[in-house]
Amino acid sequence: MIKNAYLTLIAFLLAIDISYGLYFHIGETERKCFIEEIPDETNVIVNYKVELYDPRSGGFMPSSAGIGMHVEVRDPDDKVTLSRVYSAEGKISFTSHIPGEHVICMYSNSTAWFSGSQLRVHLDIQVGEHAINYGEVVQKEKLSELQLRIRQLLDQVDQITKEQNYQRYREERFRQTSESTNSRVLWWSVTQTAVLLVMGAWQMKHLKSFFEAKKLV
Repeated sequence: MIKNAYLTLIAFLLAIDISYGLYFHIGETERKCFIEEIPDETNVIVNYKVELYDPRSGGFMPSSAGIGMHVEVRDPDDKVTLSRVYSAEGKISFTSHIPGEHVICMYSNSTAWFSGSQLRVHLDIQVGEHAINYGEVVQKEKLSELQLRIRQLLDQVDQITKEQNYQRYREERFRQTSESTNSRVLWWSVTQTAVLLVMGAWQMKHLKSFFEAKKLV
């Protein structure tokens, strides 16, 4: 019993990894979006909690049962990968299938819920191995401390590999953009030179005709 509690405590400490948490205020029909750069085939977990402004106390209190949030996730191709209404507090999970910037948007699905009051939304986004709950892994797979550490290291190596592949993908896209821009600049310069040559030839021909008409040459 003590051993299991010890392993659970270790798993909890190991699961405390780098992520970022924030909160923002949102009004009626207002939409808040966040951009997250995510490698392909990567798990993402979004934890959120909605609080309702209380004008009597001037603070925020737990929201009522009717309040919820509409969550929409778009991939780098601007395709909707997730769109549904959730309750006032919950966890959203999805897996990226292409690398790049994913847009996560949240907004209230009804203006009648809070009658003009302001909502405070606490948000925590975890990506890759940060999204894995190692406490649940320990209890489900009955791992020892060493096995758990090895599992965590393997997950970290896998995430590092995905990050490196994503950086190579970004470098390739940047190189393609640079080459395309350089090509356009080159052709624009060639076009400008050609236009100047044609205009110069036309002006010389026009001046020659003018001089001949005036019998100056």
